[in-house]
Amino acid sequence: MNAISPFRGLNTLQDQVNHLFEDSFGGSRGESTLSAWAPRVDVHETENALVISADLPGVNEKDLDVRVENNMLTIRGERKMDNTVQEDKYVRVERVYGSFSRSFALPNTVNTEAVKADYVHGVLTLTLPKREESKPKQVKVNIQTNGNGR
Repeated sequence: MNAISPFRGLNTLQDQVNHLFEDSFGGSRGESTLSAWAPRVDVHETENALVISADLPGVNEKDLDVRVENNMLTIRGERKMDNTVQEDKYVRVERVYGSFSRSFALPNTVNTEAVKADYVHGVLTLTLPKREESKPKQVKVNIQTNGNGR
């Protein structure tokens, strides 16, 4: 009678993990440098604007293209590999290089004519102001008492 080992599937799982790492880091150096990537972003809203911050370390400002068309914001760019190091001298390449594109549908409340972009320390910050008519307005309520308890 054969007992079923609780470790039966472990070798298969280990093989799959090893294969994943070999594909990602141990394969052709050119493959890892040409992988598609997309920068991570944070989006938050203030009373007056929508703010998008994108992590773009190593991306030169001249390689960035930010556009707003038909209420769609698109950030495109490219992170280029360092040309001062010969490709065959790399032992490991884990950072992703190449072109990227991120698009965001904008609400109608955004004033697309007044978008502001700042790029500091590898972080692109886009400030998309809200249209004046979409900003919250405070209305003062006058309370009158006429002695009737109402």
